[in-house]
Amino acid sequence: MAFAVVTGGSRGLGREVARALISQGHDVLLVAKDAQRLQQTATELGSAFKAIDLENLAATESGFKEILAERGTPEILVLAHGVMSEKMSKTLRTTSHEWRRVLAINLDAVFSAMNILGAPMAEARNGRIVVFSACLGRMSGPGNAGGLAPYRISKAGVNALVRNLAHETGHGSRGLLVDAVCPNHTQTDMGGPDAPLTVEQGADTAIWLATRSFDPAIDKTGFLWEERTIIDW
Repeated sequence: MAFAVVTGGSRGLGREVARALISQGHDVLLVAKDAQRLQQTATELGSAFKAIDLENLAATESGFKEILAERGTPEILVLAHGVMSEKMSKTLRTTSHEWRRVLAINLDAVFSAMNILGAPMAEARNGRIVVFSACLGRMSGPGNAGGLAPYRISKAGVNALVRNLAHETGHGSRGLLVDAVCPNHTQTDMGGPDAPLTVEQGADTAIWLATRSFDPAIDKTGFLWEERTIIDW
């Protein structure tokens, strides 16, 4: 049984990842901003929880340090939190406040989690970090530019951060795996009820990455994955 931390755990993709990990026997700690909803989800799933405002960098750093001090080093870290930018947030039309809000949650908080929780995971040579990115953060392939600038660029930053950390930690040869996931258009609060994929389908690759067997001579880490397949970004 592994100790797992799942952000965005109160709903949607994070909740589904947590549910699956708990069903496999792992000890899961849920993290999200909405304390009331988080507690309700934790009670339903039978997990521990900690409310953290991931838009506030100081609160985020303090919260992750408290988790480390109170619970020790996780073996699994799934970062499923995130926000969409406003519909009209094109590069020349968005505001600095909107830019800062989206980047703080989608990218800064991911860095903070990696920096604080990922460091001892790397030292232990035993860990899986999985970050929910988005296909809108790709710089290649279809639909890779135009509009939603804070969101797109925050997710491109996530992809780059994952690649960089994987390189720094030996691409899995030292026991730490780090990957990004494109869940595609999923029936979450962000994706809406008419999205083509269920939450279970959207969370599948992240759950697989968090629990898969890994042979550094054969398998790969440090990439953006979609439906258990590496995609260019």
